[in-house]
Amino acid sequence: MKSIQQLRESIDTIDDSILKLLVERMEFVEEIGRLKRENNTVIYHPDREKEIVDRLASKYTGKLSKAAIEAIFLEIFGVSRNLELPEIISFLGPEGSFTHQAAESRFGAVADYISLPSIRSVFDSVETGRAKYGVVPIENNQEGMVKETMDLLNERNLFIISEIIIPVNFCLASKENSIHQIQKIYSKDIAFQQCKGFLQDYFNYKSEDFFVQVDSTSKAAKLAVEDTKAAALCSHIAAKIYSLPILFDNIQDSEANQTRFFIISKVENLKKTDKDKTSLAIKLKHDDKPGALLSLLKDFEDVQINLLKIESRPQKDTHEFKFWFFIDIEGNKLDENVQQILDKRKDEIIFLGSYMNLC
Repeated sequence: MKSIQQLRESIDTIDDSILKLLVERMEFVEEIGRLKRENNTVIYHPDREKEIVDRLASKYTGKLSKAAIEAIFLEIFGVSRNLELPEIISFLGPEGSFTHQAAESRFGAVADYISLPSIRSVFDSVETGRAKYGVVPIENNQEGMVKETMDLLNERNLFIISEIIIPVNFCLASKENSIHQIQKIYSKDIAFQQCKGFLQDYFNYKSEDFFVQVDSTSKAAKLAVEDTKAAALCSHIAAKIYSLPILFDNIQDSEANQTRFFIISKVENLKKTDKDKTSLAIKLKHDDKPGALLSLLKDFEDVQINLLKIESRPQKDTHEFKFWFFIDIEGNKLDENVQQILDKRKDEIIFLGSYMNLC
């Protein structure tokens, strides 16, 4: 049997080989980046990244799960994109938020991120070119749609180029090793609500002032670093940013809690995959006539398009009580049947984006 030192030496040899191959990979990446810049081609292609992960996961992977392969290669993809063309990505902050976590899950830890205080400011940053891409929340499967994101998609001339789905997992993090020595817990109100079961099991004897509400789970982590007898109910990325040790992981009440995010860009990123989704904003011209919405839905049925979501939103540019509709459908703008709808209803439909369906 090999000693630990011998095993470590074997790992070092393999690591040297991995590094050599990564250097070679990045040389090809740099050349692709040069060609993309010459042709003014979009750098971010989530479909290509999925294709690579799926291909690798289909091979013999030993003890590596598909999720592990994806986590490793997403970081490689992030470094690669930065070599192709340095990107600035804005996101709804603060740092350590779930939107930050979503952004890192797609662009990697090495990208140049800007934390912004509102969804509107993220849209502004992309629209003015201060950021190449923006990451904003659109939907939580427990709480519903994010109204501000829907409204801004309807108002601004930007496109959805990808969606990100991440589980909403909370952890209890603290510099204190024993939970019995913790004197207060900082967190945001919604985090306290979504972790009620854990808190009742471990801290049901504590008074109300033991649970301190703050503006964000990121701020909670920052305060828990400064107060060694305190803990934070926060995201994994917030604990990582502030180097706060995690005492308990995945303490949320619902394992099904997920949030959907959009990556927005000034440029369409059209490319068909085997499973696509298209988002539309629809303002019906004859909404004062009976059957106007039914007629729209019938048009989708006639060309065999499946509707995934429909949400009504108030039209804010009129004194009347009128509505427009946010709609997700199966398919891609490049599909013939989707194009038929876009052509037929061109005066009523705003195309928001076609992207790979991850739900």
